[in-house]
Amino acid sequence: MKIGILGGTFDPPHIGHLRLIEAAIQEFELDEVIVLPANKNPFKKGRPGAMPQQRMEMVSLLAKHNPKIVVSDMEITRGGLSYTVDTLGELQMVYPGDYWFILGADALKGFADWKNPQRILRLCRLAVAARPPIVRDDVLLGLEDYVKAQVDIIEMPPVEASSTDLRDKVQRGIPIGSLTTPEIVDYIKKNKLYK
Repeated sequence: MKIGILGGTFDPPHIGHLRLIEAAIQEFELDEVIVLPANKNPFKKGRPGAMPQQRMEMVSLLAKHNPKIVVSDMEITRGGLSYTVDTLGELQMVYPGDYWFILGADALKGFADWKNPQRILRLCRLAVAARPPIVRDDVLLGLEDYVKAQVDIIEMPPVEASSTDLRDKVQRGIPIGSLTTPEIVDYIKKNKLYK
C-alpha cells in the first residue's frame, strides 16, 4: 500500500488541503491519504479555535469529496500534544505500508525543530508541495543532506486559502464559500465558530 498522511490543526479545513491531497494522490499514485487532525499542535499553543472534535467533524466533511481520503482520530484520542513521530510509529505497527508525510514547503523549513526528525525520515518520505513562486530548488535550499534524500516534490498551482485567513474572514463577516466546501461553511455557521 502507498499511503499519504496529512496532519495538521485543520482549524478550519479548506480547499487548499483538498487540492494538496488530490495532487499527492496523483503525483505518487497513492492508494489513500490518511488525514489526522492534531489534538494539540506543539507549535500552535494557546491559540483559540474550534475544539478537537469539531475540527475532526469538519475534516470528515472535507473527506467525503474523495473516496481515497480516510480520516483518523488517533491523535485526538491519544490526547496531549500531537507529534508526527509518535503517530507514524503507531501507524507503521498497525498498518504497514510505504508512507509519504504530506506538507507544504513552509512547514518543511522548520522540520529540524520537530520531535525526532531523523526517526520520522526512517518511517516515511516527505511529500512537499512547491507552489509558485516557490520552485523545487527553493524547497531543498538549506536542508541537510539526510532530509533532502527523503524529499519528493509535489508541483502544484498556488491555492489562495489558509485557515488563518478563513477564521479572520468569518470573524469579520466576509463570505468564505470560495475557500472551503459548502458543508464546512454550514458547519461553521451552525456551530458559531470563529466569532
